[in-house]
Amino acid sequence: MEFTEAKKTFINTWGELGLNWGVNRAMGHIHALLIISPHELSADEIMSELKISRGNANMNLRALMEWQLVYRKSKPGERKDFFSAEKNLWNVFKKTLSKRKTKELNPMLHMIKNVQGVVPINEYAEEFNRVIKELEMISSAADKALDKLIQSESNFFLNSFVKVMR
Repeated sequence: MEFTEAKKTFINTWGELGLNWGVNRAMGHIHALLIISPHELSADEIMSELKISRGNANMNLRALMEWQLVYRKSKPGERKDFFSAEKNLWNVFKKTLSKRKTKELNPMLHMIKNVQGVVPINEYAEEFNRVIKELEMISSAADKALDKLIQSESNFFLNSFVKVMR
């Protein structure tokens, strides 16, 4: 496969995978382009490469900066801003996990805390309490595991993972 085709495949696939990570396709495409770029790109260069509008580029660059996956830089003598991606893929993974945890798991834990302890007046309330208790146990364990993973260094995690898989 030639470079141009491989690059296009990578960018398109990263965009599709992004849908599973809670980001839109264009945001994934921009992130992929910046990850593989050897230097910072301006919004105009991103727009040209991906054939997207200025509004789409700006909106998704802001979102990527909010996720701390993309950084804005200025260059002396240039009026444009330039953008680069976090190149350490372990950090990308951890930042994505952290954002997803904040958006998805934390609200679940908050909801569980609010609905726990229903007075068991009938079999439905008893079943509700059982389900909520099990959900709380699983969600709390996931929360603790994600916190440890987010705080871990890649070498520690990967070495531990390899030992478990043997």
